[in-house]
Formats: sequence, structure tokens, C-alpha cells
Amino acid sequence: MSEAAVSWQPPELPVSDGRSFPVRHAWCVGRNYADHAREMGVDPERSAPVFFSKPAQALVHAETVMYPPDTAELHHEVELVVLLASGGRNLTPEQAAAAVFGYAAGVDLTRRDVQTRAKQAGQPWEMSKGFDQAGPVGLIVPARDWQPEAETAIALSVDGQRRQAGWLGQMIWPVAELLAQLSRTVTLAAGDAVFTGTPAGVSALAPGERVCARVEGLPELDFEIVAS
Repeated sequence: MSEAAVSWQPPELPVSDGRSFPVRHAWCVGRNYADHAREMGVDPERSAPVFFSKPAQALVHAETVMYPPDTAELHHEVELVVLLASGGRNLTPEQAAAAVFGYAAGVDLTRRDVQTRAKQAGQPWEMSKGFDQAGPVGLIVPARDWQPEAETAIALSVDGQRRQAGWLGQMIWPVAELLAQLSRTVTLAAGDAVFTGTPAGVSALAPGERVCARVEGLPELDFEIVAS
């Protein structure tokens, strides 16, 4: 009996210049904005970066995002997403900055009820972050055309009502330092997407609601939550 061939292609995200960005892996950081750390009950002055990951297939660029099954509390977290053209291990901040391909607005969707139950039981909570369409990402802008600044605004609205707002200077670990920290734990590589944390104001979403994520100077990410 012959074995079936395995055919697989990495998910691709669109770039503003017409190219596509093939995603190898998605890395995320929690508690990288002090106000969000506080709303999650953590002292940001004593908090080191908390890294976790999503599968590459969780990242999508779509007009509709399906509400995940077996979920009673789906939360939005607007984030600056950094896409890498190269990588390495134990990078300096300067080397990490040079590895960046581009930037996009993104939303880290979280099954908060699933995460809470897993934490209380001392179990892994990856299924609260790594479900289908858990990482909507906007149009990517190459690093040559846009760079994050401390005063760059970041925000998210639902059905036109502001829920989250802040600026990138509120990050505890700025982009280059964050990438350098992550490279001490894992080997970064071309095709990696890094979600850099969210400001305060995370809250629940429901089917039928429209989400608009904004990072000043980048294309808006706009999608509707639809029933599964």
C-alpha cells in the first residue's frame, strides 16, 4: 500500500506592496502594557515578559472571523504585530531591529473563560489562544515605509465604540528589546510573527459585532464576528 503524499503550504498574509508574507510561527507576549497588567491583577513592576505562541494557521486576514465553539467569553486584545525577515538566537536589540520585515495591526483573540478555567486547574491554556482564526492581522507595511514611535497611537473599537486606547510608548518592553528577550528563549526565524502586547480595556465580543483595530500609520484591521 503506497503512502499518500503530504501537501502543506504555510498561511500567507498580504503586504501593502503586493507581496505575500508566509507565516512560520506566531509568538505573543502578555502583560507588556502596565495598565493591562494591572487590569489582569499583576504588578507590572515585578513582571517579566510572559511569552506564549499561536499556531501559524491561527493567523488570518479576513473580513469575517468565526466565534469559536465551546466559548462563553471571547475577548479582544489589539496589538502591534511585528513580522520578521530573519532571526537568530541571543540577538542584541540592534540585531533584532534589523531582522524586522514589517508591521501590521492585529488582534489577539482569547477564549477568556477557557483560559481562566485552565489557570485555576493548573493546566495549559494554549487552547484559549490557539484556536481557528485566533489572530486576525491587517495589511503588512514594510519596515522601510513605517516605524513604531513612542507616541504612535493604538486603539480598538467595537461597533464604533472605543474599547481600548493607548500608545506604543506604554510598552514595558519596546519592540527591539522584546524581540531580543524572546530570542534568549527560542530561535527566531524568517516568517515569524510577534504580537507585542495590548493596552487596557480588553472586553467580550459577541457574534454580529464589528471590530476595528488601529495602529496609527498602518492600515486598519476591520472584521465582523460571525456565529460558528
